[in-house]
Amino acid sequence: MYSDIAISINNVAKRYEMYAQPSDRLFQFLSFGKREYFKEFWALRNISFSVKKGETVGILGRNGSGKSTLLQIIAGTLAPTSGEVQTKGVLAALLELGSGFNPEFTGRENIYLNGTILGFTKAEMDDRFDEITAFADIGEHLDQPTKTYSSGMTVRLAFAVQACVSPQVLIVDEALSVGDEKFQRKCFEYIERLREG
Repeated sequence: MYSDIAISINNVAKRYEMYAQPSDRLFQFLSFGKREYFKEFWALRNISFSVKKGETVGILGRNGSGKSTLLQIIAGTLAPTSGEVQTKGVLAALLELGSGFNPEFTGRENIYLNGTILGFTKAEMDDRFDEITAFADIGEHLDQPTKTYSSGMTVRLAFAVQACVSPQVLIVDEALSVGDEKFQRKCFEYIERLREG
């Protein structure tokens, strides 16, 4: 991959098997591939593009057109059926509301949990903790279980964690649509600073 390329997608495809009824899954397993009890559904086919460092790319399409599937493949949380994806640098992804959060854990505990998932030590997260809590701005709710959070509070904390780990690649999938206008503006200002850097 060239040094100025942050994301490279080469001929990516994703196929799902759709079964008419649950028992068809068992029949498929027992047939050892001699017969198909499913209908193929291709969420993605032949997707190729690259994103250079400093670029911002939006993926547009109708519901069900494969946007979230593609972002999950880029983030590494979903494997493609075929093709290749390469990313360069620290990658942070905000794909689903509260993804990576344990609802029984407090906001504080989830900050450290997410840091661990992203590969940071406790000491590194200690150094970032004040910045994360200031960005999230959820006050005393920080020490409450995240299952008690509103959708806006959840996305504030999730975005704050991702933002404060200084990613080179940031993937956001519709999550900011639930935040209030002030927080959205704060996020977009952060994204612009990240892009300029």
